[in-house]
Amino acid sequence: MGYGRARVWTMLAALAGGWVVPAHARGLQAAPRLVLRSASALVLDQLTGEVLVQKQTDTALPIASITKLMTAMVLLDASLDLREPITILEEDKDNLRHSRSRLPVGTTLTRGEALLLALMSSENRAAHALGRTYPAGLAAFVAAMNAKAAALGLAMTRFEDPAGLSGGNVSTARDLARIVDQAFRYPLIRTCTTQEAATVQGRRYPIPFHNTNHLLLSPRWRIGLSKTGYIDESGPCLVMQAELNDRPVVIVLLDANGRDSRFGDANRIRKWMEGEDVPVRTSRVARLRRGRNGG
Repeated sequence: MGYGRARVWTMLAALAGGWVVPAHARGLQAAPRLVLRSASALVLDQLTGEVLVQKQTDTALPIASITKLMTAMVLLDASLDLREPITILEEDKDNLRHSRSRLPVGTTLTRGEALLLALMSSENRAAHALGRTYPAGLAAFVAAMNAKAAALGLAMTRFEDPAGLSGGNVSTARDLARIVDQAFRYPLIRTCTTQEAATVQGRRYPIPFHNTNHLLLSPRWRIGLSKTGYIDESGPCLVMQAELNDRPVVIVLLDANGRDSRFGDANRIRKWMEGEDVPVRTSRVARLRRGRNGG
């Protein structure tokens, strides 16, 4: 039995540790080799839904702070007053992973400021406070997150907390592409996730915050939505909406092999989409063959 062209490209991609799309799918004369260091990856044309890159897209993995996109959508769906002040309490501290925070207990900020810090700077205390101050409380907020996931048809997605600190917050690259596309429909989420820096007034002095995605500083990127994530179980993660080669795309990168590899993978995808040469190092390919299986 013979193999079709797509099947041949699939086999070659598997050997390389990534996924290669045939040249005719992108209008190029030759299909450059694309090797990614993320265990799971997906690139979609946002307008047509065409799959441009895929790698283990249906493997459910912890998603860390990518969770905060769903937190933001549920919060905005509730139409709560973003000008209302909320105070960071002792219970907003991360007692699971003991992650650091620039928001001391007792800091008062508006709900809108908390949303900005949760999305831009991945502030865990801010995200937890948003869930805690939901009208029916934190448990109801998490239930609303899961209800929205179900309404969107995300069968492989579930949430246990609004900040993404729990390893039980899981999804697939395919489900996350849907979340990114939905979140992109909220202008405030687009603005918050792509703002480079902000300062909020603390109890004693102003506190500066910066975006966790340094690709926003690059003139080579046109990013419409961005969110990073990292816990031990998830590895480094990155999701974005961006315009590449005059084409709006959704990029999902999960469990990258190395803390900065998610950004390296994003740049490799950009160069690949724009027809630039994407260098492949033998040692990089070898590391991809270690059989992480998305774990």
